[in-house]
Amino acid sequence: QVQLQQSEGDSVQAGGSLKLTCSVFGSIYSSYCMAWFHQSPGKDREGGANIESDGSTNYADSVKGRFTASQDKANNVLYLELNNMQPEDTGIYYCAAAYLTYCSGNIVASDFNYWGQGTQVTVSS
Repeated sequence: QVQLQQSEGDSVQAGGSLKLTCSVFGSIYSSYCMAWFHQSPGKDREGGANIESDGSTNYADSVKGRFTASQDKANNVLYLELNNMQPEDTGIYYCAAAYLTYCSGNIVASDFNYWGQGTQVTVSS
């Protein structure tokens, strides 16, 4: 069983940066895919980034160049660094995990079995 524990919510002004964390508890096999999703108010969760056990990453076009996913495998922690944030980045960010041999470039929620509780992020203009 895997449990994901995310950092507390935060707020930032437009143009600012945040770094979200997701701690992983439980058994993580050698092959996995972890991802970050963003949910705006009233909308479905959208995949933003994913990262494989070997560190390979994929990003949605909307966040390329602004968001960076990384991991600390020794401590089972997943990170998402968000730069040049804009008001449309406001919402809840979720980390997710799945036992997969690779991460697809198409980041969809249905591929993931385990979810964090979500982190509220607010970007003011």
